[in-house]
Amino acid sequence: MLGPDRFAPRLGEVSLEELEAAGIRGLILDLDNTVVSWGASEIAEEHLAWVRRARDRGLRLVMLSNNFSDRVTMIARQMDIPFVANALKPSPIGFVRALRVLRLPRRQIAVVGDQLFTDVLGGKICGLYTILTEPLEPQDHPITNFFRFFERLMLPQRRAP
Repeated sequence: MLGPDRFAPRLGEVSLEELEAAGIRGLILDLDNTVVSWGASEIAEEHLAWVRRARDRGLRLVMLSNNFSDRVTMIARQMDIPFVANALKPSPIGFVRALRVLRLPRRQIAVVGDQLFTDVLGGKICGLYTILTEPLEPQDHPITNFFRFFERLMLPQRRAP
């Protein structure tokens, strides 16, 4: 339940070709430390370019975040994609809302995020394909830092302590 289907160092290194070959047509993207550094408001050009390529290939995207609406709205607008804020991940509540936005069968949707206990667990609970990325930076919310300790225990090959 906690094992991601795939690992990727960064969002920009998630292979769109491999996703398409696997039948993936929709993506649920995490915000903090996946799309932008924790607390940041500007998206790296590499990630904007990846989102443009994904959209150009016909993939549907939605941002799913536990963050408040104002911040999620601002960043999702930069990417020109819909969003679900206050998601309560890993609860299925936000994931179900994101599924409604994408309007695709679950087998055609992947979740991309940096946290094992929110993004991967929530995606797995909902029967979705999951891709775990490295966090963009070590700084994170204090609660997230607490859970990073347990992530390292479960996936020691993923991150150095």
